[in-house]
Amino acid sequence: MASRHEQVVADLRDESSSLLALIAPLTSADWARATPAAGWSVQDQVNHLAWFDESAALAVTDPAEFNAGMAGLTGDFPDVLVSRQRGMPHAATLDWFRAARSAFLSVAAAHDGGLRLPWYGTTMSLTSSVTARLMETWAHGQDIADALGVTREPTARLRHVCHLGVATRGHSFRLRGLPVPPEDVHVALSAPDGALWTWGSDADGQSVRGSALDFCLLVTQRRHLADTTLTTTGAVAAAWLTLAQSYAGLPGPGRTPR
Repeated sequence: MASRHEQVVADLRDESSSLLALIAPLTSADWARATPAAGWSVQDQVNHLAWFDESAALAVTDPAEFNAGMAGLTGDFPDVLVSRQRGMPHAATLDWFRAARSAFLSVAAAHDGGLRLPWYGTTMSLTSSVTARLMETWAHGQDIADALGVTREPTARLRHVCHLGVATRGHSFRLRGLPVPPEDVHVALSAPDGALWTWGSDADGQSVRGSALDFCLLVTQRRHLADTTLTTTGAVAAAWLTLAQSYAGLPGPGRTPR
């Protein structure tokens, strides 16, 4: 039976294949399409993924060099990096992403999931790093799909994104300088196959319910809460969903209601 680490590595591999199937046939005009992320094209989204894949692999293989590379970085460095890569031919972007993702998957599969890694402003286990790469791949893939007018079928891989969304509840408050409420929040989400995925206790009277897809879209800030079917019970749960953010970095602006 596969360990949790082996499973998330396998799921990242499948999520990567899904994204590559979407972007490999794109024309030059498609690569230049604007995505819902303000100022970012389809190509910008893929360049972003490739750069952070290389960075994540370096955090495993040479943490000292990774830490040295963080010197001088500001909170808006992802936008700065993307702006520097805009002259790259789209074929080179595709090759870069393929190579960087393949390298990270190889590194991740070769090391223990409990290995502690440096990351931007924090540390995490290798399994968490792989989960974060899956979340980023799915979220940036959503921006690309939206730009192309494509609807993607949700898969069981969303469970990893949901898990990260729940695990970062405290982070979402701290990121905005707010105290983390002590109450637990029960999260009950309908999986793509109709199963129920749950996290947390309902002892404090706080809950979030709805579809796993909508929860993933919300915590990755790809949809506004008003454009989801998510419902809450309790003030803490309601407050969380207004600022939920499953990724590192500055507080995201979120998306405007559709």
